[in-house]
Amino acid sequence: MRSQVVYHAVDSHTEGMPTRVITGGVGVLPGATMFERRQRFVAERDGLRELLMREPRGHSAMSGAILQPPTRDDADYGVLYIEVSGCLPMCGHGTIGVATVLVETGMVPVVEPETVIRLDAPAGLVTARVAVKDGHAESVTLENVSSYCHALDEVVDVPGYGQVRYDIAYGGNFYAIVHLEDLGIDFQRRNGQRMLDAGLAIMDAINAQNPVRHPENPDINVCHHVYLEAPGSTAQHSRHAMAIHPGWFDRSPCGTGTSARMAQLHARGLLGVDEPFVNESFIGSRFIGRIAGETTVGDRPGIRPTVTGRAWVTGTAQYMLDPSDPFPRGFTI
Repeated sequence: MRSQVVYHAVDSHTEGMPTRVITGGVGVLPGATMFERRQRFVAERDGLRELLMREPRGHSAMSGAILQPPTRDDADYGVLYIEVSGCLPMCGHGTIGVATVLVETGMVPVVEPETVIRLDAPAGLVTARVAVKDGHAESVTLENVSSYCHALDEVVDVPGYGQVRYDIAYGGNFYAIVHLEDLGIDFQRRNGQRMLDAGLAIMDAINAQNPVRHPENPDINVCHHVYLEAPGSTAQHSRHAMAIHPGWFDRSPCGTGTSARMAQLHARGLLGVDEPFVNESFIGSRFIGRIAGETTVGDRPGIRPTVTGRAWVTGTAQYMLDPSDPFPRGFTI
């Protein structure tokens, strides 16, 4: 058996969405901060992401995280979030998966009833509070980066759909929030491709006509997520399908999307501090969100969100690359 590389991984899923946690084989990535490491990784080693996330080792909705030494003294681990569509500043379901893997594998000292893990992410420091019983990670509450509502009642001209109204908010990534009924599409699994096509068209139009920019980090400046809100959704319980660039749905309720949704609801005066919010995914899995407090993001009013969800370890693996493999960076169809 020949291989140019060996990457060690613990696979998991968070409420249905995979997180392939790379625990060894990568080495220490260059950069003074995790955001700088992310930028260097994208520029210099993106083939590693493609190898691990794309077919034949991954699939069209694959997601993962590369563990790193932290770049700051107040963190336990650094995390680089990778998926088939790119390298994210922050990933909520991925953080829940990482925290679960760290506890389940004993890579952090496990304390009952709660193990606190501080993670150095490209978007900033995040804290994961893992509820532990009999050594098992039962759930994770993520204290996410500060989130804010970027704009309400925006309108964009979308080819094939006309004028589309949306709100846009940040929860670690930017999310456009659209009423699905405005698009004339029923919230049914059989309409998945129609929903996905609409979401992709909307994000393309937003990035072309109304581009976004984070007030504190101008390099976070793209909308690659569209929250398609199902009819009947409220500020207490919202159902949605999350369309993601370049063409797939989040299987989980989406942790950064839950944070952005709470920021939007708070900006509309519909969700207060410490009020529970249930966010339900396209497959029916749920996260519980809460606003821990109010804050500012640059000069914008914002929130400090928490998101609670569950993850399960699904396997361990060593991923290799034979020098004769015709797909050293994987492929997509």
